[in-house]
Amino acid sequence: MGVTKYLNFDIETKAIGKICKALGHPTRIQIMTLLWKRNNRTCGEIVELIPLAQSTISKHLLELKKANLVNIENIGKKTIYSIEVDNIQILKKYLSSYLSTIEIPEQSKSTVSATRHKLIGRKNHLKQYNYQFPDRRIKQAL
Repeated sequence: MGVTKYLNFDIETKAIGKICKALGHPTRIQIMTLLWKRNNRTCGEIVELIPLAQSTISKHLLELKKANLVNIENIGKKTIYSIEVDNIQILKKYLSSYLSTIEIPEQSKSTVSATRHKLIGRKNHLKQYNYQFPDRRIKQAL
């Protein structure tokens, strides 16, 4: 059994980690984008705009709530979701500060579209990515 290391980080670092973890899913980023464009939406309104099940959207909203990125207000039977602006400001401040300290030389910048992959034959290019299917060869040989 391993021993878990415990590091005591400051409150802001813990908050940034929690926020980044919550934003680590594309659906949650899309939900936050929708709320940023128009705040105070119900889960049903979000489901109409994102083609996922209501239960899935609810789970993502719960994760955003755990990270204190959204506020929940109950009005009658409706639950209204809105953005917690203070925590977004913490993230903005952190990212602005972090990105201002990074210098990337022009010659080392590259994009995905600038990268070229040479495909050799139909099956050989798979070896480049370690996609080898030994069972398939045995079945074909029989």
